[in-house]
Amino acid sequence: MENMLLWLIFFTPGWTLIDGSEMEWDFMWHLRKVPRIVSERTFHLTSPAFEADAKMMVNTVCGIECQKELPTPSLSELEDYLSYETVFENGTRTLTRVKVQDLVLEPTQNITTKGVSVRRKRQVYGTDSRFSILDKRFSTNFPFSTAVKLSTGCSGILISPQHVLTAAHCVHDGKDYVKGSKKLRVGLLKMRNKSGGKKRRGSNRSRREASGGDQREGTREHLQERAKGGRRRKQSGRGQRVAEGRPSFQWTRVKNTHIPKGWARGGMGDAALDYDYALLELKRAHKKKYMELGISPTIKKMPGGMIHFSGFDNDRADQLVYRFCSVSDESNDLLYQYCDAESGSTGSGVYLRLKDPDKKNWKRKIIAVYSGHQWVDVHGVQKDYNVAVRITPLKYAQICLWIHGNDANCAYG
Repeated sequence: MENMLLWLIFFTPGWTLIDGSEMEWDFMWHLRKVPRIVSERTFHLTSPAFEADAKMMVNTVCGIECQKELPTPSLSELEDYLSYETVFENGTRTLTRVKVQDLVLEPTQNITTKGVSVRRKRQVYGTDSRFSILDKRFSTNFPFSTAVKLSTGCSGILISPQHVLTAAHCVHDGKDYVKGSKKLRVGLLKMRNKSGGKKRRGSNRSRREASGGDQREGTREHLQERAKGGRRRKQSGRGQRVAEGRPSFQWTRVKNTHIPKGWARGGMGDAALDYDYALLELKRAHKKKYMELGISPTIKKMPGGMIHFSGFDNDRADQLVYRFCSVSDESNDLLYQYCDAESGSTGSGVYLRLKDPDKKNWKRKIIAVYSGHQWVDVHGVQKDYNVAVRITPLKYAQICLWIHGNDANCAYG
C-alpha cells in the first residue's frame, strides 16, 4: 500500500486539487536574473577549537513574526551576512568578504497567507505521516538517492557532483565548529550486497582449486567439514536475511565547508536563523544524479502549498524517511510547515516538482533547507515550530558562487 502511494506521488502528472474543486496545471519554474555576489578579499583566521556540542535546535531565534518588526537590512549589512567562512580538512580557516551587485533593495515583505496556530512542543503532529523508504527501487534512485547522512548526525542533499547542501547548525553552533566537524564525513546511500555470500564461496572454491584442495573430495574429514560449514552458513544466513534491503553508506571525507557570516557570528551577536545553511565540498566526486538548486516561490505558486523532503530521522535507524506536507506561513527567508520530522532529518533539502517551461516536463529543484524544530520569538514569547530556510535570489547567488568558484554561471536562477 505504501509503495503504491509513492508511485502515485512521484509518477502522477503534476495536477493539484485547489479548494476541493479546481485543477491547477500552471505551476512552472521561471528563470529570473539574480544579484551578483563577488568575492572581494580573503583573510586567514585562527584555527577553530572544534569544541561546540552539536545541537539540533537554536536558542532564541527571530522568526516570521519577529522579522515583521525589523527594518530592511542595508546593502552593507547584507554584504556582512553573505561574507563567509571556509574551514578546511586540515583545520585551517579563512574569511572571504563579498560585494553584492545588481541588487534592488525592496521593503521587507512578509507574504503571510494564513495565521499560524499555536502548537505544543512536538515534532510529529497528530498521526505520523512519514514514509520509510525501504524498497531499493526507490531509495537508490532519484530523487531519494540525493539524500545523504552527515557524521555529525544530520542529513543533507547532493546539489552537484561534489557538493552537499545542509544546515549550518549541523557543523557550527554560531560561535564555534561542532565536535567531529574537523573530520566531517558524508554518507551516500547504497544497498547491501545480497550476493556477498556467493562471492565468498566462489573465491574459496577458486583458492581450493588453485591449491589442489579437490584431492580431498569424498573423504570423511572433508564431508564433516562441509557439514559444519553448511550449519555456519545457515546460521549466518538468518542474520543476512534480516539485513537484506536495509541501506548502508559509502562514506566520503569533506574537503572544505562554507558557512555564511550571518550564521557564523563568533562572539559578535546571535546566529540568524535566515542563514542556517552550509555547503560541503567532498574530497572526491560521486556518480549519483544530484538535484539542482532553485529559488523558492511563494506558497501560492507551490502545488497545493506543499513541499517534500527526505532525511535520516534518528527514531528510524538506518532508514531513509520521506515526507510531504503543507506550508503554513512564510516570510522572505523562512517557511513554517507541518512536516512530521525528528532530529537527524535537519539539513535535508526541501524541494518542489514544477514544470520546466522550455522542455514542458516536470523537474524537481531544492527551494529550502530544513532547519528543524526551532524555538522562535513570537511577540516576545518563545514558541516552537518546524522551520525551513528559503533559497532566496541572494542565497542562490551565494551558494552558486561556492559551487563554481566564480559568478560566471550564476546570472539566472
